[in-house]
Amino acid sequence: MVALYVVLGLVALIVLYLIALYNGLVAKRQQVNESFSGIDVQLKLRQNLVPNLVDTVKGYAAHERDTLEEVIQARNSAMAANGPADSAAAEGMLSAALGKLFALSEAYPDLKANTNFLQLQNELSQIEDKIAASRRFYNSAVGDFNTAIEQFPAVMLASGWGFTQREFFDLGEEDRATMSVVPEVKF
Repeated sequence: MVALYVVLGLVALIVLYLIALYNGLVAKRQQVNESFSGIDVQLKLRQNLVPNLVDTVKGYAAHERDTLEEVIQARNSAMAANGPADSAAAEGMLSAALGKLFALSEAYPDLKANTNFLQLQNELSQIEDKIAASRRFYNSAVGDFNTAIEQFPAVMLASGWGFTQREFFDLGEEDRATMSVVPEVKF
C-alpha cells in the first residue's frame, strides 16, 4: 500500500512539473509576442511620421523627386512587412532612405531652418530611441524563450507542444556597419 502511495506521489510530482514547465514556456512565448507588439507600435509611429517629413521637404526640394519617391516606397514596404525578419529588413531600407532625405537638408538651408522640419526630425529621433529600446527588450525575450525551449527537459517536449524558435529582430549588415562607425566631431 505504501508503494502505491509513493508511485502516485511521484506521478503527481511529474504531472505538476510538466504543467509548470508548459506554463513557463507559454509565459515566455507571450512575453515575446508582447515585446514584438511594442516594436510594432513604435515602427507604425515612425511610418506615420514619414509622409509629414516628405511633404515638408517637397516644399523646399520638389525637384528631388527620386529621393522622395524612395522614402515613400520604403515606407510602404515597411508597412507591408510581416514578422521580425521582414520588418527588420524593411525598416533598414526605410532608415537608409530617411538618411538620404536628411542629407538633402544640408543642401537646402531654408529647409534645415524650418521649424516644422526640425520638430519632425526631433520626433523621429525620439521614436528611433524607443525602437532601439523595444528591439533590445524583444531580442532579450526571444533569447530567453529560445533558451528555455532548448534546455533539458523542455527540449524533449517543446516541439510536441508547438513551441518553435523565434527570430531575433536583426539590424542587418548595413545598419550594423553604420552603427560601428564612430562619428567624427570637428570644432
